[in-house]
Amino acid sequence: MPGILDDLDGIQLVGMNVDAVLVGGADEGEETGRIFSYLNLNRAFHELQAGADLYSLHKNRWWQTADGPRLDGGAFVAALEYAADTEAEILGKPSPAYFHAALEALDAHPELTWMIGDDLEGDIVGANSNGINTILVRTGKFRPDEVERSRLQPDGIVSSIAQVPEWLDAH
Repeated sequence: MPGILDDLDGIQLVGMNVDAVLVGGADEGEETGRIFSYLNLNRAFHELQAGADLYSLHKNRWWQTADGPRLDGGAFVAALEYAADTEAEILGKPSPAYFHAALEALDAHPELTWMIGDDLEGDIVGANSNGINTILVRTGKFRPDEVERSRLQPDGIVSSIAQVPEWLDAH
């Protein structure tokens, strides 16, 4: 949204000789192809080599679209980490800081909180690792083979989010 970051004095969102590189997510728009271009990724690589820190909103490998799976920002984060010999700080799911902030914002206890999502790695494993109960929904990113291979399992699996209240009542 234009203007949303206008009040951030001293923060330059695009520039040279930066302190940090931030990688967000991909989407289906044309802009994604321009943002995740070789030119921009190479520029980010040079900034990282010059000492900038690497941050990412998430490290999802792929995401589900109407046309099927597409690469997500995590693939580009992994490339930058490898090339610049650095490690990104993940600001969103599945980082512990993300889940702790959510619990704090809700004034909730992990054992009384439920994470409902379709992403086994980001939603379910992230929440489970932080003591939060989980329900995996068989939509979007759900893949049965990933569930079978995962060391951490959701507390429940439902076909639709509409089934969650009934599942909770039964369990």
